[in-house]
Formats: sequence, structure tokens, C-alpha cells
Amino acid sequence: MEKKILNNYGSFDVVFEKGKGSTLWDVNGKKYIDFLSGIGVNCLGHAYKPLVKAISDQAKRQLHISNYYLSDIGLVFADELLAVTGFEKGYFGNSGAEANEAAIKLARKYGYLNGGSKRQTIITLENSFHGRTLATLTATGQSKFHPDCFAPYPAGFKTIRANNYDDIKTAFDDTTAALFVECVQGEGGVNLLDKEWVQAAAKAARDAGAIVMADEVQTGIGRTGTFLASDALGFEPEVVTLAKGIAGGVPMGACLFRGKAADVFVAGDHQSTFAGNPLACAAGCVVVETVSDLNFLDRVSHAGDYIRGTVSGWNFPFVKEVRGRGLMIGIQIDPSINPADIKLRCLEKGLCVTTAGSDVVRFLPPLNISDKEIAEGLAIFKSVLQEFSDGKCGTKA
Repeated sequence: MEKKILNNYGSFDVVFEKGKGSTLWDVNGKKYIDFLSGIGVNCLGHAYKPLVKAISDQAKRQLHISNYYLSDIGLVFADELLAVTGFEKGYFGNSGAEANEAAIKLARKYGYLNGGSKRQTIITLENSFHGRTLATLTATGQSKFHPDCFAPYPAGFKTIRANNYDDIKTAFDDTTAALFVECVQGEGGVNLLDKEWVQAAAKAARDAGAIVMADEVQTGIGRTGTFLASDALGFEPEVVTLAKGIAGGVPMGACLFRGKAADVFVAGDHQSTFAGNPLACAAGCVVVETVSDLNFLDRVSHAGDYIRGTVSGWNFPFVKEVRGRGLMIGIQIDPSINPADIKLRCLEKGLCVTTAGSDVVRFLPPLNISDKEIAEGLAIFKSVLQEFSDGKCGTKA
């Protein structure tokens, strides 16, 4: 396979053929419980009937038109997304990195319009992750994503420590264009932001004349139990970026604006050929209509609480902490055991999970995962942890 497809991902030797709900089958007929959902993309699982129908119906009408024109379904999706999020305007893209690039460009232009060329610094957080382009890599607050082979990196980014009040006392001045935060640091280890701290940081940024932006590529679209994770934190960003689950598996991203950020972009400032194509918008309508339902979001919260509580209750000594919000869950593992080994053993036994940071096993199941699939997945995960506890796999803690 590597000879045909460049293996930038370190992919496993598993070829999936089909899925239904939160269950997958490979080409050999082996069954897997999906606690990964394409890294949070398949928010409604696999072969979700309303999503399949919307995509099929739209494909019969039109797949793509130039952004020199508007599509009927694109206007409907924009209205629905803005209504449920409370934002004024939006830009559609194709991925989280694209959405974050749009946010970075908007922040730079906002800074230029409100302070000249000196106001260009974008402040992000240590252990953050914002994408794989040069600008979003530079914004990412993890040194492992800044190898020398990709240098030089763009200037104008600075990191501070999350939940550290001393850092925000001196971080912001008249050179600051924006504060850019993940509401939960997914790739960095499923690290939670303190509500009071992020509100204080947002206030400090605004007092210095900057705007506040939230990277909700992973936390948005109901993942944490509210439609936007920033809603629960209460810091009301002027810009929010979305992707991952926004169209249920069809590539899409969005950058939403309000308040001081609403009128920064004008025609020609930022464009993308495939952005907001009708197929993705049709899928997005199904996702927004489904996920914005309060009963649906309550189920996400309760399911996440149940999973975290269950894993915490097993009392394996090498499980140091179980944390997260909604169905964005991190299980911190003692350094004596490599989480990648746990991930591989889970896959061998029929459970798809991933890792985060250097010591965390991460769960991102579909938001509509059934109780039965949760139970099956947790049973596999517990059996894997038991093997490590007994010394049958890896290093015994």
C-alpha cells in the first residue's frame, strides 16, 4: 500500500470496507467498534440514513459550482449554521487547516486596520494544535511540530501557558492582533481550559485591542455536549473555526465571524475553489439539524460522563486520569506504558482508538453511538488494559 499511497500517516495494515452506526468491517469481514469516528469527522457514524439520502439527492442535482455564483443549498446551510451558533457571517473552506488559515489572515488584517503594521502578533497556547500548513503549524504550541526541515516558519506567533494567570498579565499589548485558543486541546492531550482563566485571557486580549478566536475544529458541532464548546466557557469569541464533523464525513470547514470581526474580509481577501460546494452544504444541513437538538446534545454529555466514569471506576494503577468533555475523552497513561501500544492492541481486538500528546489514549466516538456499541467498545478496552496490567502486553506498570 505504501508504494501506491505515501504513508504520511503511519497507517495500520487494515483496509476497511464498510460501516454502519459506530461499527466498521474490514475487507476480511472482521468487526470493529469505532471510538475514533475518523478523528471526530463521522459525527453521525457510518451510513446514517438521512445523511446518505441528502448526499444522494444533492448529487443528482449538482455537485459543485463556482463561488462566482451562489447555490440554493449553500444559502440554506449558511442560514442554519449562523442561526444555531449566533454568528453574523461565515466563510466556507474544505478543512480545519483552511478554516484556521482564514482566521489567521483575518486576525492579521484586523490588526493592520486597528494599529498598523506593528499589530500582527497572534497568541496561542502551549500544547495547542491548529493544523499542518506552515502558518497553522507555527501557531501550534508544540515544538515537535516545528522540525528544522520545514523552516523558516512564519513570524508573528507567540505562545502562553493555558490556565496560567501570570502569563496573561504581560502577554497582550498594542502589537497583539488576536488570542487564538482551542476550547479543549485535543491533539495536545485532551487538556481542558479553566472557564475563569479563558474569560480573563479574553478580557486581557480585548483590553489590549485584540480580537479573540476559538479553534473549534474538533470541539465544535456538539462534540463536547454543547453545539460550540466556547458556549459553555462563556468567552464569546469574535471568530470561531469549524471542520471535522461539520458535514458528517464530507470534507468541509468554516470560519465564522461576528462583532469587530464581521466586516474585516472583503471580496478577494480569501478564496478557495471547492469551498462550500453544494454536496458538502447538503450534508452540513443534516448535521446541523441533527446535532443542534438539545436532547441530542444532552445524550452526548451523558454518554461522555458514563464512559469517563466507567473507565475511572476500573482502578488500573497505570491509568492516571480520565478527562474530557462530552464525547471528547482522554485517558492519561503512566509513562511506563506506551499509549501507542494500547492503541495497536485495541485495533487487534476490534476497537478503533487513537492517542494524543505523549501519554494519552483518546476516544472520539460518533456522537450518536448506541449504548450497545459503547458497552462493546468498553469491554474490549478493559480487556486490553487488563492484559497490560497482567504483563501480557508491553511493560507492566
